[in-house]
Amino acid sequence: MKGLLAAAEDAINFKPPEGSKFAPLGDLTAGRIVSGLIQFTMVIAAIVFFFILVIGGIKWITSGGDKGQTETARNQITAALVGLVIVFAAWAILQLIKTFFGIDIFSLTIPTA
Repeated sequence: MKGLLAAAEDAINFKPPEGSKFAPLGDLTAGRIVSGLIQFTMVIAAIVFFFILVIGGIKWITSGGDKGQTETARNQITAALVGLVIVFAAWAILQLIKTFFGIDIFSLTIPTA
């Protein structure tokens, strides 16, 4: 059975040739793709919530004392702060998992016994 598997792996070679500009992609695995997507999602979420916070602040400043616009701006700022707290809490939870259990979600390396 191992012979067939080894033959299939030899027949299908997804590694780019050495020396090409795509050679670093040879080390790409499903774990790296997933961890990259997790990191990308967390960074984008933090940036989006930060800009929502800034836009809410600008709306508050430009509300001109109108209670309705001020309330809308305050709700937007509150939602942005809650979003930022959720993103950073998720990051903190992942760091705690890494510290206590040795599982690094950002590189998807699970220690062996």
